[in-house]
Amino acid sequence: MAKKTEIILFFLDFALPLPIKFTNIVLFSMTTSDSIVIIPTYNEKENIEKIIRAINALDKQFHILVIDDGSPDGTAAIVKRLMQEEFAGGLFLLERPGKLGLGTAYILGFKWALQHDYEYIFEMDADFSHDPADLPRLYAACHDEGYDLAIGSRYVSGVNVVNWPMGRVLMSYFASKYVRFVTGFKVHDTTAGFKCYRRRVLQTIELDKIRFRGYAFQIEMKFTAYKIGFRIKEVPVIFVNRREGVSKMSGGIFGEAFLGVMRLRWDGWTRRYPKIV
Repeated sequence: MAKKTEIILFFLDFALPLPIKFTNIVLFSMTTSDSIVIIPTYNEKENIEKIIRAINALDKQFHILVIDDGSPDGTAAIVKRLMQEEFAGGLFLLERPGKLGLGTAYILGFKWALQHDYEYIFEMDADFSHDPADLPRLYAACHDEGYDLAIGSRYVSGVNVVNWPMGRVLMSYFASKYVRFVTGFKVHDTTAGFKCYRRRVLQTIELDKIRFRGYAFQIEMKFTAYKIGFRIKEVPVIFVNRREGVSKMSGGIFGEAFLGVMRLRWDGWTRRYPKIV
């Protein structure tokens, strides 16, 4: 269950016209958190309730924003039920009419999180490939250690991937090597999608100028933060392939990333990046 902070009203005896004491009167309750986890979804009915419950079971309080792209399997309906029954004030839903791309989902979520004054803003998949137990570790890297961006990294300490086909492991690993070679970017897991941003990173990055929608979106966001001058830490995590549901990866996503990296290298030479807020 979501943890709650009660707002209390104390009445002073001399302020009451009648000889009755009213103390510790609870006006209303609301959940509070400085952190929100953004989870884009499309046909994740097998996973969405489980991942929401797993996040809410953590000692650290995290709010959750689900961005659903019109899932025909009823993913959004499950989230609405949980919002009404158990997680009001800590679980939120934005619905879009169809599949509009991972990048645009996160941009929408970032803007929503900034408008609602969250200090730590996370990206996370719904399918348990990102372990909810690692959320506090990413949070600590930003909150306690002062980093601006914490990346849940599969490759900073070897190759920490479980149950992926070997071809996909090699493609992902060498994609990060390719990005490092072309751009000079020193992050080991450039395509990682498990991250924590401090709000000032997203306030500074010109979100409407992020051009990629798929796999390359993850590279572009990290590279832009790096070029602006934000402090980045890779936190080692173990990535586990989804056990339920269907992967949304495609060949077109990888093609966008391959060509997009060269565009980022050109930007690194020519673009004037914003200054840190």
